[in-house]
Amino acid sequence: MFRRLALLLALVFLVSISARAQGRIELFGGYSFERYGATPERNLNGWELSGNYKLAPWVGIVADLDAHYPVPSALDARTLNLMVGPQFTIPFHGRFSPFVHALGGVGHVRAGEARTSVAGAIGGGVDLPLAPLISWRVIQADYIITRFFNGTQNNIRISSGLVIRF
Repeated sequence: MFRRLALLLALVFLVSISARAQGRIELFGGYSFERYGATPERNLNGWELSGNYKLAPWVGIVADLDAHYPVPSALDARTLNLMVGPQFTIPFHGRFSPFVHALGGVGHVRAGEARTSVAGAIGGGVDLPLAPLISWRVIQADYIITRFFNGTQNNIRISSGLVIRF
């Protein structure tokens, strides 16, 4: 009897937390393509993960992690970026949600030798709802700037994947 009561109380507690915080946390994961702007320029495939904590329905703080790799026959460049910053969303409930963000953090590249530098990104995208808590990030496009090997790299990143809201 005590176990059932404890389980019921825990379930009510979890549901109340979920209802109160619903939609405040977004997790994104998906495929990412990067045009790495070094000399010579490279096309890299990879993945992107991000988490967004919404401070209000239209503004949040996002943390973004991505990694990109060359085709297996040319293992000459790999990139990794970890950035954070504000994200602004226009929520058109039930239809789509465009967003823009400005991010700053660190970038890491391994092209013969490894280097780490400051990285920044500006960009945005569009989320399309599929179910009450799941959306498809139709596109996210970012301009990423890094400074490796005494030069500036102007990179373009395009991503698509799923967004889960809690």
